[in-house]
Amino acid sequence: MKGIKTVLIIEDDPYNRELEKALFEREGYAVLEAKDAESGIAMAKRENPDVVILDFQLPRIGGLEILEALKHNQKTRGIPCIFVTASASEYDLVKLQSSSACGYITKPVNTKTFVEQVIKLASKYTGH
Repeated sequence: MKGIKTVLIIEDDPYNRELEKALFEREGYAVLEAKDAESGIAMAKRENPDVVILDFQLPRIGGLEILEALKHNQKTRGIPCIFVTASASEYDLVKLQSSSACGYITKPVNTKTFVEQVIKLASKYTGH
């Protein structure tokens, strides 16, 4: 997906959010940030980013629910979504793999390859 210019990061942990933001900005991407599900969903609908990076475990509304909300909205259903998760239990990985996300990246992220990983996963997205 060569047209990625804007990334939306939905992450409740300020350290992780700032780290991911800095990595993308360093590579010249525009970055939008949301610290919770509600503001992230609203921002995705309003700003129509090229890719959404979402934390799997957020308070109140989790990543899978965010993904479902985005995929059921006409304006956001075509946006590639990638999970970033510290939860690597076999059960959670099965849930992630069976979702309509492009894929997932485990935390802690590799600061040298994170942006490349996201772009590679997003480029495989087929839109369904």
